[in-house]
Amino acid sequence: MPVSPILAIHGGAGTIPPEALTAEMADAFHAGLRASLRAGQRVLAAGGNATDAVVAAVMAMEDDPLFNAGRGAVFTSAGTQEMDAAVMRGADRAAGAIAGICGPRNPIRLARAVMDSEHVMLIGAGAEAFAREQGLDFADPAYFHTQHRYDALQEELERRAADAPDMRSDAAKHGTVGAVARDGSGHLAAATSTGGMTGKRPGRVGDCPVIGAGTFADDATCAVSATGHGEFFIRYGAAAEIAARLRHAGQTLAQAAEAVVAELGAIGGSGGLIAIDAAGTVALPFNCAGMYRGYVDADGVAHTAIHGEAPRRHPAG
Repeated sequence: MPVSPILAIHGGAGTIPPEALTAEMADAFHAGLRASLRAGQRVLAAGGNATDAVVAAVMAMEDDPLFNAGRGAVFTSAGTQEMDAAVMRGADRAAGAIAGICGPRNPIRLARAVMDSEHVMLIGAGAEAFAREQGLDFADPAYFHTQHRYDALQEELERRAADAPDMRSDAAKHGTVGAVARDGSGHLAAATSTGGMTGKRPGRVGDCPVIGAGTFADDATCAVSATGHGEFFIRYGAAAEIAARLRHAGQTLAQAAEAVVAELGAIGGSGGLIAIDAAGTVALPFNCAGMYRGYVDADGVAHTAIHGEAPRRHPAG
């Protein structure tokens, strides 16, 4: 029996503090979130599947330099860029992930291509070679070089050189984009993409491409995309933990998602996540100052929010 398609997205947990966020900047973030929602919604409205919808939604944010993924990816301590991404299909738990790449214009498309191969995860030069074999679009290094990300790296390197305490906001430390969806056939999917953490050690990989930590989907339970301090999400298998609480403890999505995010926060794991269950219920918990987030309801109305404020409504169309 057909069901109402549902889509939710995040543009990263750890936002610009409310007092520093100008109205113009807020409008830009809301516009970016809305564009992502519309990209995914168009797929679902045309009868497309959840996997295609989450990939489309994530691609829209990868193309927007405001978000830490694709074009807006942060820099490593060596001044390079290393991107990670993953996608998972709930119907059969097919998954694809890539890590430590720079060149493919949309890392999430590469993760999707890996999902459609015999592999689950490819990294570095091997992943980039696979992308060329698949005919994926590449971009020059200048495409990914955004001044505000480069300036953030210089500030972080200067702080380290001075051995000063880390007073950066969560927004300055990390960021990720992601999407979860249920399509008209009731199937779930999740996708996540990131540039990692500003000033990270080259070779560092966070939770985003780790299936069960930052990305997970299973039609019987839920789809999850996480964002935040990845090391904590990996250690606690955050995304799969939420699904396990639905499957084995009989918790609701809200109970499981909020509890896991709270437990991560208690041990220093700043961040949040988006999740959707088989019934189409959406959860968007976070334990930091804010999380760029949004969802489209069954009527096609998009809702976006940044901090704890009531979401902005964007009429269908």
